[in-house]
Amino acid sequence: MKELKNLKEMLDNFSQLESDYQDIETMIEMAEEENDASLVSEIEQMSEAFKQAFETYRIQVLLSGEFDANNAVLTLHAGTGGTEACDWVNMLYRMYTRWATSKGYDIEVLDYLDGEEAGIKSVTFQVNGINAYGYLKSEKGVHRLVRISPFNAAGKRQTSFASLDVMPELDDNITVEINDDDLRIDTYRASGAGGQHINKTSSAVRITHIPTGIVVQCQNERSQHSNKDKAMKMLSAKLYMIKQQENQEKLSDIRGEVLDNGWGSQIRSYVLQPYTMVKDHRTNCEIGNAQAVLDGELDPFINAYLKWINSKGETEE
Repeated sequence: MKELKNLKEMLDNFSQLESDYQDIETMIEMAEEENDASLVSEIEQMSEAFKQAFETYRIQVLLSGEFDANNAVLTLHAGTGGTEACDWVNMLYRMYTRWATSKGYDIEVLDYLDGEEAGIKSVTFQVNGINAYGYLKSEKGVHRLVRISPFNAAGKRQTSFASLDVMPELDDNITVEINDDDLRIDTYRASGAGGQHINKTSSAVRITHIPTGIVVQCQNERSQHSNKDKAMKMLSAKLYMIKQQENQEKLSDIRGEVLDNGWGSQIRSYVLQPYTMVKDHRTNCEIGNAQAVLDGELDPFINAYLKWINSKGETEE
């Protein structure tokens, strides 16, 4: 049903583009026949809107991966930078939730750990909606922030890092065999953001897959059993994605790690001082309005990545 809905939406969007194109042609013919220069401005506006709609459609067509249509599970971890890095995770969490909300996606927080002084040390959340994974897979990696830290009494510029892992929520028809002897399951008391929803029982679950070192955890559900089921689904997705990777021998591939959560490994830099600029180091996409990006305007980076990864695939073929 999900695939059928996705295909129907694609067909509807194509039909709309076709209709818009015909309307522009009609307007041009009218302007020429009546020699009416006043229609030029309207035609230009219609053409610009058509270009934007066409670009959006073209990106949707690129989402043809096996799991692109699925929900996405994102995990943010604070890296180098101490309290500043925890605040950076909080900023990124806000950025992604704002982006998801603007797309009409639903957000479900699965696990949340406050920073010791401020911000968020780590957070796992699920973005639910068609093509959520297809879009957000571009965000997997280390994100670097440069700014004058509000936590630095000397007012000096500081660099901090946060890593983001992104994986698809697998459909129920995909199963992964996991040996119970390979698992270490720990329980702990769940607590929400800012100490809210503190649970007096140890209902939160952390599962460690010993052979790979993969750790998943969930505290969002009401019962320990439900949290365990959700965590096992996350682990299954991780292990399944590993099997799809070409270089399974490498520890970085096996653990699903992006790169070291620090210097020299970032996929994107967000510079707020001494100038403002957000740059993706894979695609060279740059945006000067850093605040707009932090407010959730990620489409230029996502679109540039999808074009870049698609062109790489064509080159390799």
